[in-house]
Amino acid sequence: MNTPSRTVRLGLAAVLGVVALTGAWQLVQASDHQDTADVELNPTQDLTDFYAFPTTAGRIALVLNSHPFITPAEAASSSFDPNLLYQIKIDNTGDALEDLVLQVTFTGTGANQKVFVRGPFAPTVRGAMQNVVSSMEPAVTGTINTTLGSTSGMQVYAGVRDEPFFIDLEQFFRILPDRRPGTGPLSTPSTATATAFRPVGQAVNVLLGANIASLVIELPTAQLTAGGNAKIGLWGTISR
Repeated sequence: MNTPSRTVRLGLAAVLGVVALTGAWQLVQASDHQDTADVELNPTQDLTDFYAFPTTAGRIALVLNSHPFITPAEAASSSFDPNLLYQIKIDNTGDALEDLVLQVTFTGTGANQKVFVRGPFAPTVRGAMQNVVSSMEPAVTGTINTTLGSTSGMQVYAGVRDEPFFIDLEQFFRILPDRRPGTGPLSTPSTATATAFRPVGQAVNVLLGANIASLVIELPTAQLTAGGNAKIGLWGTISR
C-alpha cells in the first residue's frame, strides 16, 4: 500500500553518531515526554526516546519508545496504534538526510496485534512530511510481545516494557519553578529553590513503575552502512 501520511509528531528524542566498525560511539542524549498538547491528548503518538547500541559482533540494536505512562494494570492490554507509521531513519553519507529507512506498521489491537517491519530501503520521500508506506513485503512480521525473526538476520520485538528514563520531577520544578503545572501534587512543591538535581539515593523517580511501548529492531550493521562508511546517523519519527 502507498498511503500518504501527515506528520503529527516528529520525535527527535535522541540522535546518535555511530562509528560501528571501529567501536567508537558518540552519543547525544535527550528524552521527550508529553512535550506538546497534541501528544498529551494522543499518547500513542508520543515518541519519548530513541537508542542505538552494539550487541554481538557486527550487529546493532535500534530502540524506539513511545506511549509513556502505561500503568501496570494497562500493560497486558496495551498495544501500538495501527493508524500510525513508525520509522527509523539512517543517514550513512553524513549529510543529515536519511539514505535508508525502516518502516513499522501494525494491524489490530490488543495482545494479538500484528507488527510489520519493512526495510531497510531507500525512502521515496525524505523528511517528516508526506511519507508513504512501502508496498514491499515485510522483512519480519508476527504477533507483538514475542521475539520475531532470525538471529543471523533481523530480529524484532514490539511490546510493553519498563520505562527506562529517570527524572526527579519534583526537583526539576525547584530548578525551573516556572515550568511546574498549575494543578496536581507537583503544582506546589516546597518553597526551596535548587540549581541541580538531588544526588543518587535522594532523587525520586516520578516514572518508577510506569511502562512504555517499545519497538526493538536488531540487525547486521552492514545493512545500514554504505560503501564501507562506518559512521551513521540515526533518528526516529512517528507520523499519521
